[in-house]
Amino acid sequence: MAMGTVTIVMYHYVRDLRRSRYPRLKALDLDLFREQLAYIKRHYVIITMEELIFAVEQRRGAWRLPPNAALLTFDDGYLDHFINVFPLLDEMRVQGSFFPPARAIRERKVLDVNKIHFVLAACEDPSEIADTVWRAGAAHGLDLAVANERAPKSRHDRPEVAFIKRALQSELPREVRAPLLDKLFARYVTEDEAAFAAELYMNVDHLRCLMRLGMFIRCHSDDHVRLGQLDAEEQARQIDGALEFLVEIGVDLDGWVMCYPYGDVNETLLEILRARRCRIGLTTRVGLAGAENDPLLLPRLDTNDLPKRADAPPNQWATHAGLNGYASQGGR
Repeated sequence: MAMGTVTIVMYHYVRDLRRSRYPRLKALDLDLFREQLAYIKRHYVIITMEELIFAVEQRRGAWRLPPNAALLTFDDGYLDHFINVFPLLDEMRVQGSFFPPARAIRERKVLDVNKIHFVLAACEDPSEIADTVWRAGAAHGLDLAVANERAPKSRHDRPEVAFIKRALQSELPREVRAPLLDKLFARYVTEDEAAFAAELYMNVDHLRCLMRLGMFIRCHSDDHVRLGQLDAEEQARQIDGALEFLVEIGVDLDGWVMCYPYGDVNETLLEILRARRCRIGLTTRVGLAGAENDPLLLPRLDTNDLPKRADAPPNQWATHAGLNGYASQGGR
C-alpha cells in the first residue's frame, strides 16, 4: 500500500509588486498567488495542520490523508499575509499555517533576514553591496572567498546576491555583520526601523484575528536566527521565548509546530523540541512529506516549485503526489 503524502507549500512575501515601493523585492506577486491558489485547488485537497498532526500521530505504516493532500504555510509574520493572503484563503474556505518570529512582532525590530532583502531591493546595483561586504571582511582579516567557494549553490539567487546573503546572515562574525547591516539598512532603506517594522509585520491583534477565523499560528523562533549554529542554551532560549509569546496571544501549545528559520536544524535542537513535545517540524528541504520522514524534519516545496497559472497542467510534483496518495476512509 502506498504511503500517504502531503505537499507542504512554503510562502514568504505576497504583494502587489507593481504598486510596491520595492518592486525588485523577491516576492510572489499577488495576481500570481491567486493563480497558484486556483492551480492548487484544482489538483490538490488542501488540508489543515490539525489534520496533518492527527495523521502523524495515528500512523500505522502510512498517513491516512486525502489523495493529493496539500498544506499551505506562510513564514515570517508579514502584514502581507493578513492583508493579501488571508482574504483569499477565507474566500476559498481553506486554512493557512502562519509562523511569525516572536521578536519582530513583540518589539517591532526588523529581522536581519528582512534587512538584507530590502537593502537588495532598494539598491539598483548589488555589486555596491558586495564590495562593501568584501571590504568589511578584509578589514577584519577574513577571507570570504573561501567561504563563498564552499557554499552550496542557491536555487533562487544569482551568485553575487547569494554571496551577500550568506555573508550578512552567517559568514561574517555577529559583531561585524550586525553593525554593517544596520548601516546598509539606514543608507538604502530607512533610519526609522520601528516604523518600517510596523509596515512589514503583523501585530498581535492581526494574529489573534487569524486564529479566531480558523487559521493556524505557531512557532518560528524568537529572533529568526540559524538555530543549528547556536549552542543548546541559546537554542532553548530561542524556543522558549517564542513559546511564551504564543501563550501570550492565546495559542494552545498542546499541538505546537516548529518552522525552522532558514531550515537550519541539528540534533541538539531536535532534542529540545522533543522534550517540549513539539509535534511537527518544517524544514526548507525540497520534497513531499510522508510517513518515512521524521515528523520533526518534514520537507516543503517553495512557491516557485509549482505553476502560477490556474489552468496549468499538473507538474511533476502534483503527478508524484497523486501516485503516492492514500485516501482516508470515506474520502472528503
